[in-house]
Amino acid sequence: MNDDTVDAAILRLAEARGPGKSICPSEAARELDPENWRSRLSAVREGAVRLALGGRVDILRKGKAVDPTDFKGVYRIAIRA
Repeated sequence: MNDDTVDAAILRLAEARGPGKSICPSEAARELDPENWRSRLSAVREGAVRLALGGRVDILRKGKAVDPTDFKGVYRIAIRA
């Protein structure tokens, strides 16, 4: 699975959710591989970081944008406002 496929899935889901809303990384992973979605979570995380560094999305922890190069734990992804 290439980076463009992962990035496209994240963007498609986040844009469909709408402004001010976020998606769970597992939603993107399930979109990529419904059967083995857990194995796609690291690719989704890498895609979220890539998109955040490119200014396309925000990575959220507890509803607030975090540094995409330095975050841990549970996070969500939202289209950058």
